[in-house]
Amino acid sequence: FAQKHGKFETKVVDLAEVNLPLLDEPHHPRLAQYTKDHTKAWSALGSAADAFVFVIPEYNYSAPPALLNALDYLHREWFYKPAGFVSYGGPVGGARSVVMTKQTVTALKMMPMFEGVYVPMFSQFLKDGAFHPNEHHENAGKAMLDELFRWTEAMKLLRG
Repeated sequence: FAQKHGKFETKVVDLAEVNLPLLDEPHHPRLAQYTKDHTKAWSALGSAADAFVFVIPEYNYSAPPALLNALDYLHREWFYKPAGFVSYGGPVGGARSVVMTKQTVTALKMMPMFEGVYVPMFSQFLKDGAFHPNEHHENAGKAMLDELFRWTEAMKLLRG
């Protein structure tokens, strides 16, 4: 959907493929003195992006630990970049996960978008292993990406 939106060059990053272990760097991320190859590669991915859309589930009323670990690995790479959210889960569509994650990204000087895509009872939108959004999801996605683009352009000045 982000590719179809047309205002972003997209790259999908699957944290399962990035495969970061539990934070294992000897120095605080704010120092950017990374010693592990996996951290250096993750830093390069984070640095290259102007904006992020996190697609996240909700487990136990909270954010997924793999995402929080991935965010904790870096510091300056996140600064002044907007973040959108697509979340899924049970009756509230992952909303509590987004609330928890917004606290973390705000502490990393990111700007979380108010607009987002929430997919309650997501399994009803899966067919043959693929997600099939409805009109509500598509409209919410467009609104989020439009706002994400505005913030992306504005925050380039802060990152300059």
